[in-house]
Amino acid sequence: MVRGVTIAQGSPAHSLFQNLSAFRQQWPGGGFSWDSRLFCVASSFSVDLEGDARSAVMRVFRFQWNSRTIRTSPEPIQEIAEVVGGLRSDQILVATEPNETLMAYGLWWPWGDDVTISFRIGLSGLSSTRYEDDFRELYGVFAY
Repeated sequence: MVRGVTIAQGSPAHSLFQNLSAFRQQWPGGGFSWDSRLFCVASSFSVDLEGDARSAVMRVFRFQWNSRTIRTSPEPIQEIAEVVGGLRSDQILVATEPNETLMAYGLWWPWGDDVTISFRIGLSGLSSTRYEDDFRELYGVFAY
């Protein structure tokens, strides 16, 4: 059981949801909301929290790409980058183990005002739709 979400132990999603739950508890930013444009949960925070936020992100999302390295990323990562409109030079795409079945990815997006950064988290892969409701419940957000 992960923060109100029941994922069968041994399922492909169990370990992923355990990590996402731990991330949620460590997240220094505010709460999360639903980004209906990108089908992700999103949290915006002050640049004062950037160090703590990066630390929390890197504990779970161990793979990272930027606008220069995205061209050499695995195909599922390139597809995510394409769907979100590419990466600007100050943006980062992070992910758990890249695969085509189920993974979580994050989008680190500074607002360009030197004040605010947003971090979005989404699920990707063939079985991602199966876990969408559990994912939103984990972060306490719902699609509207």
